[in-house]
Amino acid sequence: MGSLRVALAQINVTVGDIAGNTDKILSIIDRSRSLGVDILAVPELALVGYPPEDLLLKPQFVEANLQALSRIATATRGLTAIVGFVDRQDDLFNAAAILHDGRLAGVYHKTYLPNYGVFDEERYFRAGSRPLVLSLGDTLVGVNICEDIWYPAGPTELVALAGAQLVINISASPYHAGKVRDRERMIATRASDNVVMIAFCNLVGGQDELVFDGGSAFFDTEGNIVARGVQFEEDLVIADLNLESVFRQRLHDPRRRKDRLVGQDIHALIDRLTLEPVMQPPRPSFSPIVRPLLEPTAEIYRAVVLGTRDYVRKNGFGDVVIGLSGGVDSSLTAAIAVDALGPEHVIGVFMPSQFSSAESREDAESLAQNLGIRFMVIPIQATFEAYLAMMSDAFAGTERNVAEENIQARIRGNVLMALSNKFGWLVLTTGNKSEVATGYCTLYGDMAGGFAVIKDIPKMLVYDLCRYRNQISRVIPERVLEKAPTAELRPNQRDEDSLPPYRTLDPILAAYVEDDMSPVEIVALGFDETVVREVIRLVDRNEYKRRQAAPGVKITPRAFGKDRRLPITNRYREW
Repeated sequence: MGSLRVALAQINVTVGDIAGNTDKILSIIDRSRSLGVDILAVPELALVGYPPEDLLLKPQFVEANLQALSRIATATRGLTAIVGFVDRQDDLFNAAAILHDGRLAGVYHKTYLPNYGVFDEERYFRAGSRPLVLSLGDTLVGVNICEDIWYPAGPTELVALAGAQLVINISASPYHAGKVRDRERMIATRASDNVVMIAFCNLVGGQDELVFDGGSAFFDTEGNIVARGVQFEEDLVIADLNLESVFRQRLHDPRRRKDRLVGQDIHALIDRLTLEPVMQPPRPSFSPIVRPLLEPTAEIYRAVVLGTRDYVRKNGFGDVVIGLSGGVDSSLTAAIAVDALGPEHVIGVFMPSQFSSAESREDAESLAQNLGIRFMVIPIQATFEAYLAMMSDAFAGTERNVAEENIQARIRGNVLMALSNKFGWLVLTTGNKSEVATGYCTLYGDMAGGFAVIKDIPKMLVYDLCRYRNQISRVIPERVLEKAPTAELRPNQRDEDSLPPYRTLDPILAAYVEDDMSPVEIVALGFDETVVREVIRLVDRNEYKRRQAAPGVKITPRAFGKDRRLPITNRYREW
């Protein structure tokens, strides 16, 4: 078995849908068998979906996953499958089942449990302690799970020193901008440092705020890509690996002989599972495909489209409704929704008041026509006047201020939620990360809705994504990209009346929110101290708003929500 045909099942599963996930895995097993695959890898926790969170605290959930695994095991006649599942012994383990020729042959327990950022695995699992090597004839294959491969001195090094020519890593590695290239660089380093081939099998699809990008790939012993799956889509990535060459290469690499672990009894530190090779009938020839990586803006756009599609569909909604203002944020949200769901499933609603310009209506209507979506106009002026009359005694003797402005936003939120209740449409909110960070949004107004499509996209990136989408087809009116942003809640209002220019604001927010830089450090980057003070004040005081916001797709390395967790009641100030 010097040459091994390995397949990576880059599949889109749903958390908690054990029956549906099982059917998908069984289908992939049948397809792999027909293609003469020797080893099939299925992503981390694919049987239950990732992350299952507190479903893991339900014993019946864990039991259902174990019963499904037994069903899958019997379907593996003629090949070996490595499947992510939840193992139960005296505790729970994030595990990989080794299914071989119709039976459960062994289990590997994940060694390194991530507990940072969006990860919370130590809440649920016990860590494993022993790496695993599969012996298939003369071929040795190491198996590990996601985080295990991110550590230089970890399971990958140990199985390589024990003779593994190939390491199969099953993962559920969530996306953020730039991560794909960082991850590939890391895996390439593991491959070249350990003179081992690596097969990386990643999940794909959206789960609440997370998106999994796929990008499953094979790496040779020099860290070169042998095959790569398509990003943000299901794929079966296959490669024929010449593993006999690995031993020859190691003979020319004296570093291994000097490794401090070589002097130890490596085999006492690992588990070894011996499997009888399954004889394959003549199989079709296959040439590996290296799918190109998307350029950064296209990658982000595809991530948001996938996250939106899966959130809507996996939660049982058919149609979505969006408040169209004629501005750039609602235009981008509508374009993403159409690309995710199709124009027949998107409704745009323009809700003018006395402060809405004719240009805004024209731009909203043009957008709807370009996208081919249903366009509704529901004026709110009469309702606004009724509100003011109702509040006249309570507001007597005061000047108009943000309270009257926000009444309009809340009327619009009410309208959209009424349409949602009546027709079962999911409301998509349109606020971007710059607005959410600074609180430039209205609770129970423009924040009202079920999913916040662009909540982790800074304002300047919104413009970049709009221009990218217009390169595909010109759907967003050019005037939308040129005019000054405005909420149109009072005469001649502009966003810059309340906020610094977005070209200044966005890098300050990135430094403070994503990089945790101190105010002094941010000023040292060249920003005005007064502006930095005000931005930080806005971010800190609006944590209570963000805690009540709808979920949205994680795009940046540190998104509000699961990623960045600060107390609402908090008097700590650096200045």
